[in-house]
Amino acid sequence: MAVPNRELARFLRDRRAALLPGDVGLPAGQRRRTPGLRREEVADLAHMSVDYLTRLEQARAPRPSVRVLEGLTGALRLDREGRARLYHLAGSPLLPVGPVRSVRPHVVRMLHRLPGTAALVTDATYDVVAWNPLADALHGGALAGGLNLARRRFLGGPRVSSGGAPEFGEIVVSRLRGSAARYPHDPRLGALLAQLRTSPEFTDIWDTEPFHAPGHRRKRFEHPVVGRLEVDCDVIALPEDDQQVVFITADPGSRSARALSSLAG
Repeated sequence: MAVPNRELARFLRDRRAALLPGDVGLPAGQRRRTPGLRREEVADLAHMSVDYLTRLEQARAPRPSVRVLEGLTGALRLDREGRARLYHLAGSPLLPVGPVRSVRPHVVRMLHRLPGTAALVTDATYDVVAWNPLADALHGGALAGGLNLARRRFLGGPRVSSGGAPEFGEIVVSRLRGSAARYPHDPRLGALLAQLRTSPEFTDIWDTEPFHAPGHRRKRFEHPVVGRLEVDCDVIALPEDDQQVVFITADPGSRSARALSSLAG
């Protein structure tokens, strides 16, 4: 049974009462019996059910998730201090305002201890933020210049083309939807999503609200030097920084394994 969180409930009620419809881009409409926004309006802006918001405001709901907290941050127009207060009252660690791009040194060292494996790290926007030499060789030397795997998946990219199971597009969109909920005010993420929405495929998948957890999949690379490679991609999440490590290997003894070895030099 959830422990009543009356301070959080009071905070949410007070913030809702302090907002006017015009503050969140809504028409003023008819005169309201009580000040502030209606629960239905906040719930719609926060992408949650009215019932759940009601239970939060009545201290009857379990501790809200990060996605819920970020939705409330945007809906209630909280500033940096207000967001920090919301997280504190909810008993959740405060996530950065934007995706973490720096990679912990021990993770970078791990990448370089795997000479036979192409390994890289992506942040919450699918920017590649760390890699080992084999991963860079596999991607045609494109990593040092900056590569975003979501942009390459939906908008194309230079040097090396790649493809995989059809669900990879859904995996990408699922992760980006979560990132958009956690970092609704991050300008880099906003710009990326604006670019991706020019892709009809991306927009169609986004509208289905897919959910995929990181895991294993097969992928194909068309490399300009060694040709086609069939590889395995295994993903491990780094939740403390909202990042993912991708390990790329080939079946032992296969032509792809020999090609990958040749790229390792």
